[in-house]
Amino acid sequence: MTEERHELKGQRMPIDPVARTRLHLAVTQALNPVLHAMISVNAKALEEAQAVAALLAGAASCPTTPIAGLTVSLKDNIDTAGWTTTMGSAFFRDHVPATDAPVTQRLRTAGAVVIGKANLHEFAFGGTTQNPHHGLGGNPWNADAIPGGSSGGSGASVAAGMCDISLGTDTGGSVRIPAALNGVVGLRPTHGRVPNSGCYPVSAPYDTIGPMARTVADVAHTLEVISGYAPGDDCCFDVPVDGFSNVFAKGVEGLRIGLPVPWCFDELDPDVEQRVREAIAVLRGLGCIVKEITLPGAELAQGHLMPMVHADAAAVHAAHLDESPGTFGADVLDRMRHGEAVTSRIYANAMRFKERWLRQLEQTFAEVDVILTPSCPVTAPLRTGTARMLETTRRLSRFTYAWALAGTPALSVPCGFSADNGMPVGMQLVAPRWHDARVLALGAHYQAATVHHLRVAPMLEAALARLSS
Repeated sequence: MTEERHELKGQRMPIDPVARTRLHLAVTQALNPVLHAMISVNAKALEEAQAVAALLAGAASCPTTPIAGLTVSLKDNIDTAGWTTTMGSAFFRDHVPATDAPVTQRLRTAGAVVIGKANLHEFAFGGTTQNPHHGLGGNPWNADAIPGGSSGGSGASVAAGMCDISLGTDTGGSVRIPAALNGVVGLRPTHGRVPNSGCYPVSAPYDTIGPMARTVADVAHTLEVISGYAPGDDCCFDVPVDGFSNVFAKGVEGLRIGLPVPWCFDELDPDVEQRVREAIAVLRGLGCIVKEITLPGAELAQGHLMPMVHADAAAVHAAHLDESPGTFGADVLDRMRHGEAVTSRIYANAMRFKERWLRQLEQTFAEVDVILTPSCPVTAPLRTGTARMLETTRRLSRFTYAWALAGTPALSVPCGFSADNGMPVGMQLVAPRWHDARVLALGAHYQAATVHHLRVAPMLEAALARLSS
């Protein structure tokens, strides 16, 4: 318990994987009935932690990674051998894969303890994680608020102290939205950096697995573990990862950051705008050069990518839609039907926009090194306000779809809390393709200068107090 409290204050203690796993399992048992962040828990977690402990004990002769001994939850559309992977659906409630996904296997090899499978919006197809099959996801900062989605259980499990790290998936914002709403860090890597094999698709040209954690450093170390080509993965490329530590060591003085106005400040909650502007002031204090830029097309990107994602998802689920549409949750079925209605003309027009958008970003990144926006225009909505899931998802993803369309790395970093409701706010940092380490280094320097990521959700604080009494 002492170890966890020190770490919540930013001080990593020597890792005892068994004690750590036991604590995170206890927190899960205490909070999951309210938050529904986990669909299942690894029955062999303590056994695996003991094996990692033995590895760490012999670390002098056997090198370990920075995430060895840390606990990880996996979004439950990522395969785990011999352990159910439900896709958050009723269709796959009892599905047990024969093999681990490449990212799962890489985490295990790196010494991480896979502790549980995180809840998600059904088939990763929505932004609220109000899952009718596996539980209505809650937010650790207010259980009556949503955790975002589709990787809502991943964000909530990290913020609630159920694990150190979680892997989510991001098609249009599904890592960055829950990271922002739960007050943790979340990275959408460059598309093609991390293999998607063993992960159920939404839209293959835009899907990517991405890590979430309390600190940028843990996200960066996890990215280095899960990145790299996997044989047979059609969307993955063998591009070397820039070492996070090396890029961080260079500092951020003189880094050019562009604010796409007026788009990035339109239709924001006042508290979100205030927290983001305060974050910008911190970055200026670190020596970054922050300037306003014009970014034609930014406001149109979401409207062009959404129909393509909807159409791709409907194609993936064509047999389910034909044979048993009633097995879908109502909101996901509605979104699937939108996908079936997308015409070839709409899809083609969206592709032509994408080509123009990529050229525009090429020009913009010749002028700036990083683009900054809010992660979401609002803090986490209450569950009672999410009855119209499509509209809620559209609003939450207003600033995330543009970078998914381009395949660029985008990082959500906690930048404060709303004075109105106490809920977390995130800022988003975007870099050109393959420059993931640039946004990670910038985010880590920001965290070194701030304390937002050190605040503890009230539910976790109460759970830790009960467990230590």
